[in-house]
Parts: sequence; C-alpha cells; structure tokens
Amino acid sequence: MTRRVFISYQHADQMKARGLNLMTYNKNVNIDFTGRHLLDPVKSHDPNYISRKIKEKITGSSATIVLIGKNTADSDWIDKEIQWSKDQGKGIIGIRIDPKAPVPESLTEYGAEILNWYEPADVNQFDDAIERAIAATRRGRSMLTNTMSTCTR
Repeated sequence: MTRRVFISYQHADQMKARGLNLMTYNKNVNIDFTGRHLLDPVKSHDPNYISRKIKEKITGSSATIVLIGKNTADSDWIDKEIQWSKDQGKGIIGIRIDPKAPVPESLTEYGAEILNWYEPADVNQFDDAIERAIAATRRGRSMLTNTMSTCTR
C-alpha cells in the first residue's frame, strides 16, 4: 500500500532526501511511498510560518522518516518535527545515512526503528519498517483493514 510519508532531514542532507524520494521509482528496491516533504526550503525566515508549513506536510502523512546524518542529533528543527509527528500520532522510523551519525535522543526515546541506508538488507526493509511504525501507533492499531467483506462495491 502506498503511504504518504514526511521526510525529515537537515538541509545539509538534502541530496540524500531527494535520493530517498527517487528510490520509490526503482523496481529493485522495496519501498513505495508518496513524499510529503519540503525538498525545497520554505522561502521565509519567519519560524512560525516555517513551522506551520512543516506541520501541514506532517498532517497529510501517515509516517515520518527521519534521515540521520552527521549533525541531525544536534538539530532543533529535527527534534520539533519528531515531536510534531508524535503529537499527531504518526509512525516514525529513522534511516541512518552516515555510519557514524549519532541517533537523535528524541528518536531513541520514541522507540523508533533505525535502519541503515548503506546496508542492502536494511534498504529492503524500508517499506516494511514504515508499515510497522504505523501499526505501532494508537491510530494505526485502530484503523480498519480492508478485506473482501469491507471493500465491496
């Protein structure tokens, strides 16, 4: 099932965020999502406006993927995006894009699954990890599952 996913990343990791988004077009990679993200920066210096735009994208998603780069753990914006995702009951996973990058404390506290961008076995788990994260949320557990009896015309 195609999910809407918000991609949380630091500006320095923008090209990796674009790369993750492009992976959805690769038939050899098990990942299927529609990105709800800000791959281009918000053209404003007003933190309230930027926050509102990010929250809009999170609201329209089922899950949040946090790309974990070298300085992600030090980013106040990433912590805010994780908190806003938690507040909205979204599933959250982390994808480490730098082997030495520390995991943000807020992801650890949330109990988010962390996968590695550079491990082929993990890359093939991206899609399943998104589903597991959604299922682990209260909202995900209460969602109806389509079956033949609930999906007839």
